Amino acid sequence: MCVGGALAPEESPLTEAGRSLETRYSEELEKLKATILKSVPKVNERKKAAYLKAREIEKAAVADVKQEQEALNKSRGAVGLLNHRKAWIGRATKGVAEAEEKLKQAEAMRGDGKQKAVAVREARSALAKIQENYGMAASELKKSQKAVAKANAEEPKLTKALASAQKALTVAQARTMTAVNALGLGPFLAGNRLDAKLAKYVVLTEATPRGLAEFAQQSSKQRKLVDKLLADGDLMIQMAVADGAAGGKYGRAMEIYAAIQKTSTKARRGTLQRLALAIALEHAVPVKQRNAKSRTDAPATVDPVKRHLHFERAFRDGALDPAFKDLSVWNYRMVVNGEEPDEILAWGRKMLRSYRPDHVSTPDYRWRYVEAVRTEVRYGSQDNKYDKPELQFFQNILMNGGVCGRRAFFGRFILRAFGIPTTARPQRGHAALAHWTPDGWVVCLGAGWGHGWTKTRYKNDLDFLANTQARAVAKPFLQVKRAQWIGRLLGEKQTLGLHSGDPALWHGVALYRQKAIIEKAKAVTLDAVGTDIAEANESKVKRAIRKTTVTDEDRQIVTRTDGVITIPAVACTKPRSSTRKIRFMESSLGGMQLHYGRQGRNGEFEYTFDAPKAGRYALTARVVTPSWKQHLLVAANGAKEPTDIALPFTVGMWDRTEPVEVSLVKGTNVLTFSRNHGGLKGVTIKDFTLTPIR
Repeated sequence: MCVGGALAPEESPLTEAGRSLETRYSEELEKLKATILKSVPKVNERKKAAYLKAREIEKAAVADVKQEQEALNKSRGAVGLLNHRKAWIGRATKGVAEAEEKLKQAEAMRGDGKQKAVAVREARSALAKIQENYGMAASELKKSQKAVAKANAEEPKLTKALASAQKALTVAQARTMTAVNALGLGPFLAGNRLDAKLAKYVVLTEATPRGLAEFAQQSSKQRKLVDKLLADGDLMIQMAVADGAAGGKYGRAMEIYAAIQKTSTKARRGTLQRLALAIALEHAVPVKQRNAKSRTDAPATVDPVKRHLHFERAFRDGALDPAFKDLSVWNYRMVVNGEEPDEILAWGRKMLRSYRPDHVSTPDYRWRYVEAVRTEVRYGSQDNKYDKPELQFFQNILMNGGVCGRRAFFGRFILRAFGIPTTARPQRGHAALAHWTPDGWVVCLGAGWGHGWTKTRYKNDLDFLANTQARAVAKPFLQVKRAQWIGRLLGEKQTLGLHSGDPALWHGVALYRQKAIIEKAKAVTLDAVGTDIAEANESKVKRAIRKTTVTDEDRQIVTRTDGVITIPAVACTKPRSSTRKIRFMESSLGGMQLHYGRQGRNGEFEYTFDAPKAGRYALTARVVTPSWKQHLLVAANGAKEPTDIALPFTVGMWDRTEPVEVSLVKGTNVLTFSRNHGGLKGVTIKDFTLTPIR
């Protein structure tokens, strides 16, 4: 699982004691292999041949479907090319008209004959070039029109051919599944008798006898940790099912695991035990920490024990997603592997709860937390040069936006902050992400499954998806791992997906068992979300405005005996309910708050209230801002010139604006707020305070 941010450790020479340990571990590995092989059933050669033949037929059927799909796509591509050439000739037509007009103007010039001659010559030359371009456009347009006519005529035939190929593939896949079942390995794979031995074989193989010896030779403490690991069958099974220690560093993983459990007694069972193991496995190779550039004294790598304590504290405080408690070790690994310092994880949670609590509470898990990218992270790199060295990378992204890479980075960060598993899911020329939901993994900010890859060991994204779908059915999924472990024991090349190569026998059995588990579970492949804003600021998909109830108590304007007036931000007389620009939402401070969004047309919001006395008042607001150079305008009682309120850059935390002066009359007053400056970002407001100026 460990990718990207891991730091590769250097190999150390073995001491005499180390060489002795290497010999011991090597002998143990060979003895273990021989023991397991005695229990592995022999595969009938005739049935094996039938399976391999079925696989060849299926591969040919897959190739046929691909060929027919490409032919249909090419045919349909003619329509896109036609539209492109229509646009081309439209531009060329406009260009010719403009060039002809310029020629007329040149020919109508008076005065200097030489100057006129030059202008006419240049205008004619420009017109000739544009007319040539028009001719090319017209010629290409005719070709495209013919191609589209041909494509339209051929489409029924191509569609029928594709349907036929897909039908043949379905039949071929069913025959392969039948051939797999005929191998008779089902009862063996359903049993757990060899699990501890197989897991130990995986640990010894991935760690390598030399790697374990290198770790164990350091001290008796390290040697005892290795001995403890190799004696704990249940722990090794957990590790192997979760895809093992990063870099094969099982000794270091065991060291981290022991350190966590020594620091936290709660990490020995249940949720926190699985979390501890996930951190131990993922951080067995140190994860490089991404600090604010000004923090030259900050640690270079993430401290795994502190990472556990961070998530343990957040979990016990109820700060993480409710689903966090039931995740598997494998899923936890994609929560705890972030490059962000722990204090930035805490900042992310507090920021979103303060600034956009609606993104925390939305019932739509596809967008929960990560919708902050859609609404708050402006697309474009023009402001990245203003990143502040005292801010951490993810704080700078919220402040200055970014293109697809920075947006996907922020999306994964905010998901991890709340305990949601996520991974990079890039595609050609574009960065996107995928993340866990209770209904399965979903791609966000990119094209759907089948259009990219992951940076996990399951490189093809469809193979990653299949793995997640089968893992969701935990007990049957063990059969997949058992077959893979046997394949490794027999020296097969590791093939972890049907889209990642041609699997040898046992790996093939594993993948078809995985496929059967997915089909039986009726797993649903979720459509991608945010595809239309992958490289845009405004979504064409209209998101429903969540209904919120604002009570009379929420709208209660309070005037103290000293004349200080407090106006809740949701006490608007306009608008009275949420709009696309101005939204009312529950506040983490209690009560309600107002959010003025980054996207959409600017709008006004206003308040009608009574002042006990006429005079000058100092107006302040309690606000959260994600970026700098933000302003709010206020006009009292229809004043022609509004007063500018410079909003503080609060980095997503609550703060107060500096006071500005407004004049009120005794009795009814109206304050109208608006925003209309360039580079506008969102602002969240809890309340306004008006203090009489004595």
